[in-house]
This record gives sequence, structure tokens and C-alpha cells, in this order.
Amino acid sequence: MGKAFDKIAAGLADAIAYMEGDTTKGRVAAGPDVKAIRAKTKLSQTKFAAMLRVPVGTVRDWEQHRRSPDAPARTLLGMVDADPKAALALIERAAG
Repeated sequence: MGKAFDKIAAGLADAIAYMEGDTTKGRVAAGPDVKAIRAKTKLSQTKFAAMLRVPVGTVRDWEQHRRSPDAPARTLLGMVDADPKAALALIERAAG
């Protein structure tokens, strides 16, 4: 049990150091650049959100880094990023 506690304590110390500005003590996994992906589609936030079938507030939160897309949304955004025209056509077709 002592080793587990030591690992937890070390992790907490690293987290505190990171929050205090020591970026060598942690890493942040960057999500997709939703604003850049949306720009490739040439759609407004409202139209992009409607196309993805999510609330426009969700797109705003993603773009302003208040929230990160979950795994399925990251996959969908990755598809749009790779080929916006084809991905949006498939989404539209799938939605009926």
C-alpha cells in the first residue's frame, strides 16, 4: 500500500507543479482544431452544428476550448477534416 500512496502523491505533486506553470511535469492531450475544420467546410457555426446534428452551443464550446469533443465526435470531425465535401455528403445522406 505504501507504493500506491507514493505514486498517487507523486502524481498530485506533478499536477500541482503543472498548475503552477512547470509544463515539464505534465502533458495536455490536444483535441481537434474544430474552428479550422469548420473553416474547411465554409459553413457558419449554426450550419455546421446543424449538419453534425449537435447544438450550436456545443460547436462554440469546442471552438473556444471550453469543452472537448468526445470520442465519437472526434472521429466524425476527423472525417470532416480529411474530406469535408465527402464527409458532409455522407452525413446528409445518412440523416435521410
